[in-house]
Amino acid sequence: MIIYKSDREIAALGEAGRIAAIIRDALCAQVAPGVTTADLEDEARRLMREHGVASAFKGYRGYPGYICTSVNEEIVHGIPGSRRLVEGDVVSLDVGIRHEGFIGDTARTVPVGEVDELKRRLLDVGARCLEAAIEQMGQGHRLGDVSHAVQATAEAAGFSVVRDFVGHGVGREMHEEPKVPNYGRPGTGPLLGRGLVIAIEPMVNAGTHETRVLDDGWTAVTADGRPSVHFEHMVAVTRDGRKVLTACPKKA
Repeated sequence: MIIYKSDREIAALGEAGRIAAIIRDALCAQVAPGVTTADLEDEARRLMREHGVASAFKGYRGYPGYICTSVNEEIVHGIPGSRRLVEGDVVSLDVGIRHEGFIGDTARTVPVGEVDELKRRLLDVGARCLEAAIEQMGQGHRLGDVSHAVQATAEAAGFSVVRDFVGHGVGREMHEEPKVPNYGRPGTGPLLGRGLVIAIEPMVNAGTHETRVLDDGWTAVTADGRPSVHFEHMVAVTRDGRKVLTACPKKA
């Protein structure tokens, strides 16, 4: 069942999203050759404490980290640890927090130093997939319009979208209905009504869409070992139109 949110609940989700975005952007700024994913985890823990929020990931179904750090062929759910980032990597930073009972959930993939042309294009296309999907977030549109926008943008560039992992509704729980695939047919699926809040999260692969999960039980990787990128925003349908709840906070 889809849980439509009141204006008050959307405002609360917006505050959680704002804090998640601040943490996301601060972590992205820390990415550099020589940094370990454990360093990013430590900084995330410090920032969550500073902002008075809890990790929505830590302990979720047994997940051991405060954030997810997925490098190169790792798509999602990479566990922070001793891996040291090197020039030419891409790293996806997925931040989920809980603030006053509401979830903030957002992700971005960034380059580590200079990356090759393929990864530059993949980063650009992944970001454009998210933008295209957000453009479809209006009353009267259907969920399939959002999903199709991701797929069409990725495939037009010669890339593929992950099918085994999807976006989702979000509210007091991290994963609510509806599921938001990154592929689909326009004009299908539920109507996008006022009060809908979803996490749109394109996962775009350079090669095959097929995936596998490593022995840690969490880290999802591309089946062919080629790189992947992951971008995520929480977006609400409001009386005034769509609203991105995890956009970059405006600086004073």
